[in-house]
Amino acid sequence: MRLFLLLLCPLFVSAQSSSTTFKWEIAQHRQQYKLDFLTEPRSPLKAQDTAFLDFFEPDLEWRIKARFVSTPDAIPFDLPTYSGKTKQYRQFGELIFEKAGKTHRLQLYQSIQLAQMEAYRDYLFLPFKDLTNAAETYGGGRYLDFRMKEIEEVDGSAWLWIDFNKCYNPYCAFSDGYNCPVPPVENHLDLRVDAGERNFKGEKKH
Repeated sequence: MRLFLLLLCPLFVSAQSSSTTFKWEIAQHRQQYKLDFLTEPRSPLKAQDTAFLDFFEPDLEWRIKARFVSTPDAIPFDLPTYSGKTKQYRQFGELIFEKAGKTHRLQLYQSIQLAQMEAYRDYLFLPFKDLTNAAETYGGGRYLDFRMKEIEEVDGSAWLWIDFNKCYNPYCAFSDGYNCPVPPVENHLDLRVDAGERNFKGEKKH
């Protein structure tokens, strides 16, 4: 019995270390997220407002490996925004992952406008809704951003890590007057995503 516990101990320490590192990484990510509001000219928040940003506790279970299937022949389309305007995107690929005993699919998009800019040519966009919306999280859904280089080729298949701990609210959650894309029905998840940003605790600006 003692030998079993001695063998198990390194695994336990390794798991603890991994969890601590992960929580530190998410804390750093969220600190940068708050700082970005202060440097973005069109930001809806001021320094004092960032105190009202709220998040779920970091959870390694919500960092999920998804299979990526490219859709190179996808035709650009107009994605509606909550302001009534549209933005042009194309489906860059599909993400397939397992969670809560089910297979889920999300469409990954590329902005046609950003694709024309050298600095943002490799940006990818994942808007989604889930069963926490309008209660714990913003009713209009949340977003995730990726770079093309994050897609990994392994044994003939492509994979992308979806870290829902990093999902964030669109500017529309904080103030009116922004053109925030509406997550398409294909990206409505039939599960609770208890990770990432929660509802803003401050007063929404109109």
